[in-house]
Amino acid sequence: MPSDGPRDAVLRVRDEVAKAVVGQERVVTALVVALLVRGHVLLEGVPGVAKTLLAKALAASLELDFKRLQFTPDLMPSDVVGQLIYERQEFRFRPGPVFTNLLLADEVNRTPPKTQAALLEAMEERQVSVEGEPRPLPKPFLVVATQNPVEYEGTYPLPEAQLDRFLLKVLVDYPSAEEEAAILGRHDAGLDPHDLASIGVRAVAGAADLAAARSEVGAVTVDDRVREYIVAIVRATRVSPSVSLGASPRGATMLLWTAKAWAWLAGKPFVTPDEVKAVALPTLRHRIELRPDVELEGGTPDGVLKGVLASVPVPR
Repeated sequence: MPSDGPRDAVLRVRDEVAKAVVGQERVVTALVVALLVRGHVLLEGVPGVAKTLLAKALAASLELDFKRLQFTPDLMPSDVVGQLIYERQEFRFRPGPVFTNLLLADEVNRTPPKTQAALLEAMEERQVSVEGEPRPLPKPFLVVATQNPVEYEGTYPLPEAQLDRFLLKVLVDYPSAEEEAAILGRHDAGLDPHDLASIGVRAVAGAADLAAARSEVGAVTVDDRVREYIVAIVRATRVSPSVSLGASPRGATMLLWTAKAWAWLAGKPFVTPDEVKAVALPTLRHRIELRPDVELEGGTPDGVLKGVLASVPVPR
């Protein structure tokens, strides 16, 4: 196993985020996994569960450029990617907020499809094209998008093509009773969640640490039987009687990489079926589409995926 230096730096990022956010270790780990494998994350949860604070604290713990963009019904594509402006008798490109290392796309489902689509090229190609000219985005580049699952009035559900661009879809739940009591205690003591510096959140890793960590994640080995297990899981989603659209080959690739990152974070030099199962739900839940009758009966993607995992033989 390579040196633990980059791994220690990445683990310190988790500790810094914990200074601002009580609990939510699972969500923080998912964000770190996305950074390690150049993915993007969709955070879904009701208002007030610290989705925005999580992204801001992650950015503050890294020596990376950060921008937040509030998605609204009147937001235009040029507000995201930038535009050409005429100034001093010449056209000049004014970069949009997407030109950053970590972009927080807040309430991404509140903007029309035309503006949502402005993120597609940026998320997949890590560049934007304006007037036919491609412009590369900074490295690294990560989109953390949030959406509210309970207020559908005035929202525009993300199409499958855009959902598939997200490495992970993470459900942000309510905190436990103990965690909620700790949150109240922090606020009673004068915590200001908008002033991360006063909380003590500081940058503990940078682009060089991420690059070294990504190299080590790439070196994590995957046995042929584990790769076949990943393929079997993905193919099982396509034949499930509850599913009208199964996971794509991109889903299998993403499951491979998230499992490698999960194993690396645990200090393992190879991937086992346990890592695959640990990351299967957040990696695949947004890549399958349930049949309408299954949804009407209360079925959920997670429930279907758990059934798939239970049905696919685990290699020994």
